[in-house]
Amino acid sequence: MHTNNAKIVRRLQIIEGQVRGLREMIEKETYCVDIITQSSAVKQGLSNVENMLLEQHLSHCVVDQIKSGATKKAVDEVLKVYKLKRK
Repeated sequence: MHTNNAKIVRRLQIIEGQVRGLREMIEKETYCVDIITQSSAVKQGLSNVENMLLEQHLSHCVVDQIKSGATKKAVDEVLKVYKLKRK
């Protein structure tokens, strides 16, 4: 297990709470701008988790693949993630 996993899990728990809060806001018919603000916070939180995972993948998995001679696999994965992040 990578050392950042505990941080990632903690951030996901926070996001999970934010999503529950969003549902409650909808159920209570909270003011739309407040809901949108909370929704934006959830999206930013998920983006931060993605960034942490990408950094971890590049720092460990890709480096290990290159060292073991699996350069094509490493490059393919980096390109795949790059394309996903651009969507």
